[in-house]
Amino acid sequence: MTSYNASLRARLMPIGLLLIAMSCIQGGASLATSLFPAVGPATATSLRLIMAALILWAIFRPWRWRVARRDWRDLLLYGIAMGSMNFLLYQAINHIPLGIAVALEFTGPLGVALWSSKSRFDLLWIAIAIAGLAVLLGLDHGNSDHTINLTGVLCALGAGGCWAAYILFGQRAGEVNGMQSAVWGITIAAVVIAPIGLVNAAPAITESHVLLIALCVALLSTALPYTLEMVALPRLPTQTFGTLMSLEPAFGALSGLLFLGQALSLLQWLAIMAVVTASIGTTVTGRSAEPIEAPYPD
Repeated sequence: MTSYNASLRARLMPIGLLLIAMSCIQGGASLATSLFPAVGPATATSLRLIMAALILWAIFRPWRWRVARRDWRDLLLYGIAMGSMNFLLYQAINHIPLGIAVALEFTGPLGVALWSSKSRFDLLWIAIAIAGLAVLLGLDHGNSDHTINLTGVLCALGAGGCWAAYILFGQRAGEVNGMQSAVWGITIAAVVIAPIGLVNAAPAITESHVLLIALCVALLSTALPYTLEMVALPRLPTQTFGTLMSLEPAFGALSGLLFLGQALSLLQWLAIMAVVTASIGTTVTGRSAEPIEAPYPD
């Protein structure tokens, strides 16, 4: 019995760590919205990336590993995609509920998974995903009360496109050294995005409570989930990891409800679950030649 309990704990531990990591990411996104009234989403993105880069440099000390010249191109593209994704997501959640933004953003990894899969079920998952997205975009009814802000929608979809690029370039960059590449990617993202958010930063950026919140966002959204992922990934099959990652839109919706009071309609919840179902289905039935593993981006 003792051996069985130990085996059960060994199987459940990495799953629990990934669930905690997803909760941290979406909780961090919810907390980030409290910065928007004071400094705006662009500056909030800059502060989060700068602080996250500093934290990860202190923890992982990437200068100890040499990066070959031929690998810098992939690292640069990886970092630019990461920074753009974060910037666009924060712009999106400034206009639309967090759960809807994350579901729309999830079109990026879902598209990559469908593109690389050779399963005969692909058409089914595509149909389910399109149906869910149609509901989220308000195409299922004419009630203006449910119209989704167009700016938020476009930013969320743009973040999804950047997430797809992040996965593809991250796969190449990760061949150097997984965590080292992630730290360099965040550093490049900070260097690229910081000027956008800091060039016209509000005076509130120097206030201690703003910096404290930004530090908490950096810890919750980047430093802690990356660390938990490093512990969990070697202990999980790729398919299990992909299935758990598919729950991200649901975590976003729950976080928006619990921390921001963003109540969604039953139809919107069903639409988000349709996106989750399509993603899980793609993960379970897909037969990609090269499974894609990438760190958490949000």
